[in-house]
Amino acid sequence: MNRLRVAIIFGGASEEHPISIKSAVEVAKNLDTDKYEAFWVGITTGGEWKLCAAPAHGWDKENTRAAVLSPDPGTHGLLVQYGEGYETVHLDVVMPMLHGKHGEDGAIQGLLELSGIPYVGCDVQGSAVCMDKSLAYTVAKRSGISTPEFLTITDGEEIDPGRLRYPVFVKPARSGSSFGVSKVTEEDELPNALSEARQYDSKILIEEAVAGSEVGCAVLGEGLGLTIGEVDRVDMSHGFFRIHQEDAPEEGSENATFIVPADISEASRDLVQATAKTIYGALGCKGIARVDMFLTDDGQVVLNEVNTMPGMTSYSRYPRMMAASGLSLSDVIDRLIAMTMYGKKR
Repeated sequence: MNRLRVAIIFGGASEEHPISIKSAVEVAKNLDTDKYEAFWVGITTGGEWKLCAAPAHGWDKENTRAAVLSPDPGTHGLLVQYGEGYETVHLDVVMPMLHGKHGEDGAIQGLLELSGIPYVGCDVQGSAVCMDKSLAYTVAKRSGISTPEFLTITDGEEIDPGRLRYPVFVKPARSGSSFGVSKVTEEDELPNALSEARQYDSKILIEEAVAGSEVGCAVLGEGLGLTIGEVDRVDMSHGFFRIHQEDAPEEGSENATFIVPADISEASRDLVQATAKTIYGALGCKGIARVDMFLTDDGQVVLNEVNTMPGMTSYSRYPRMMAASGLSLSDVIDRLIAMTMYGKKR
């Protein structure tokens, strides 16, 4: 049987580069090599594309070749450097295992659209809307979904700290994994929080702190064929969730414990899953996403954010939620590739 030729793109020129590598490592462990011929394409922090043997720490140090994804659909694959020339590598499907800027914001998806190669996950529009939290909140609100109260500040814009009702969260509007996020409890903390957020984005979101539990739901599929994973709850001892910035997340979080299935009532579980499904559809998600929400003390569900290429690391939430519903990471990969190839044939 001929194997499908799958390119897994990882790394990237964003602050989430190390997380993407860890996700790719787990994909490598769970990719069925009897079904798929894998081509590992790493992007350095400087934006260089390289074909390598496998994802790992230091993947870009040896045995790599320059490789680019051709935007010409006639090529339908990679141009890989051999000596002084280039050789074409035909691809059947691409998994953009990239997180954050240029990975979940529609940039890589746009290039893949030009290439004509089927790719796993959300399209350009869904990726761009979900990546910008202010846009996601606006679209969600118009679909009847509860969101935190928020305001946005653009580059160079000032705000009167006295107009806010504290506590608030200050966030880069288009970043992930809690990079640049600060909880502000009083006026004099606001300038530093804004300065921190502006290291990652020129557009800043200031939103109310929602009282309640942080819950999440993994979603897989398209249209009527959605699989809704188990709900999890993030049990916080202090601070806020930022595991990807910790020193040793593989050994457990410094301030968070993940409870899967979530220790909430059956009615709340059903509401969280139904709300995740509604959000997924309203924001134009496709293939895969992790929908993060708040479950308030009075039983309401409020959108937090949507990750259109959730982490697949050994400590990530998405694989745990899917595993709790009976799907291994290998199963998830198979379904993602199968639905992508089916969509190509329609």
